[in-house]
Amino acid sequence: MSGEEAASLPLKYLDGYSATVQEQVRELMAQNRLGEYLQRRYAEAHEVRNDKALLQAALELKNRYLRSTPPLAKVMYDGRLQVLSHALGTHTVVSRVQGNRLKATREIRIATVFRDAPAEFLKMILVHELAHSKEREHNKAFYQLCIHMAPNYFQLEFDLRLYLTHLEVQHQGPTKTLTGPNR
Repeated sequence: MSGEEAASLPLKYLDGYSATVQEQVRELMAQNRLGEYLQRRYAEAHEVRNDKALLQAALELKNRYLRSTPPLAKVMYDGRLQVLSHALGTHTVVSRVQGNRLKATREIRIATVFRDAPAEFLKMILVHELAHSKEREHNKAFYQLCIHMAPNYFQLEFDLRLYLTHLEVQHQGPTKTLTGPNR
């Protein structure tokens, strides 16, 4: 797919942004420079390739910033989460009856797209899902907590949207990838 064709695609991940921002992104896409831009900013890969390593990464963040929150029972990559339906990760509380007690366990599931994403994007989605252990809604307190754990949270969120746009264009035709071990 040419840069011109890519620039004509709808920017569904950037719907909430101004026309000026969207136009700048379209220019990068038309010049085939969106991947370059992301590669320069986020060249660092991560080694979190399996569920055990993902749990460890989540626990490190939790223990550093959210010690008083309930423990996590499970953290895993989930191939069923659909990026297109805006579910990059989920934080759920599963309640089970054990005898005469109700036991709640907390689970975080992360979309498998983050297995090969730059390290900062994985950290951002973990921060986002961990913040839900204290604040269920996306309100001011939630975003303050995200910023406490990742001071550049909003920039990471925007750049993640660029990354998802880049991946979508990439799957429409052959372009350079940001994923994989040879970044």
